[in-house]
Amino acid sequence: MAVERRLPEWFKVPAPGGEDYMDLRKKFRTAKLNTVCEEAACPNIGDCWGRRTATFMILGDTCTRACSYCNVKTGWPGTVDVGEPFRLATTVQEMELKYTVVTSVDRDDLPDYGAGIFAMSIQQIHKLRPTCKVEVLIPDFQGVREHLETVVNARPEVLNHNIETVRRVFPKVRPKGDYDLSLELLRRVKEIDPRMPSKSGMMVGLGETKAEVLQTMQDLRDADCDLLTIGQYLRPSKKHHPLIRFFHPDEFKEFEQAGLRMGFKHVAAGPLVRSSYHADEQHEAAIDKLLAAAR
Repeated sequence: MAVERRLPEWFKVPAPGGEDYMDLRKKFRTAKLNTVCEEAACPNIGDCWGRRTATFMILGDTCTRACSYCNVKTGWPGTVDVGEPFRLATTVQEMELKYTVVTSVDRDDLPDYGAGIFAMSIQQIHKLRPTCKVEVLIPDFQGVREHLETVVNARPEVLNHNIETVRRVFPKVRPKGDYDLSLELLRRVKEIDPRMPSKSGMMVGLGETKAEVLQTMQDLRDADCDLLTIGQYLRPSKKHHPLIRFFHPDEFKEFEQAGLRMGFKHVAAGPLVRSSYHADEQHEAAIDKLLAAAR
């Protein structure tokens, strides 16, 4: 049974605004770039843009899949904009970013599912802004290893692919995805480059049990996933998957502690946590522990 849409007290955040927020908004419009911050109606947009951090969404604003939790529009996208990676890198350079996250809609209409544009974006950012670290949040590429290799070999600092939810709920919210395929993708990251930090994220409140959340966390660790984010699902509209319940901040703390015991190098868990929320801090935590383990 779905719960009321009224948010608990702990969800209150300041309205977006301020000089930095408006400056970034203007730059995105000028560069004709999409951000997942806006397209997915992220509640942290004010915080992140105020800190001059953002998540860019490449390959257009139309997704070929129809996940029931997602606010990004669905349809058949147009042609690929091959100039987008350069515009993206130029914007990152102008904003003097130290860390950026690049994600995309699913592009099942493309022969490589968009892997080539991901690689070009990473390379262009590293070329124009060498001091900027790049995290990519990628789709599953239909499980084709070659396309994953294309992205990993472009050397992003973090490779992220979200599992999103537990095995039982997965078919309801990601009908065109595959739970085991997503785990296999994360496992392959370390096969291709053992030094590359891997990351995943999931939502709660879709009807899963705590035990199922913990099992999914363990599944991710068994796939050698290093970093994890867990946040509260918020229903974008009545057309989307119902919100079954709100998890209390104390429950998120329990997930965080459980994840660290499992061996994750960093766990960000909280009602407002999203996949790219404070991603730079997660990366630094991962690198510190990877270096310590190598000594």
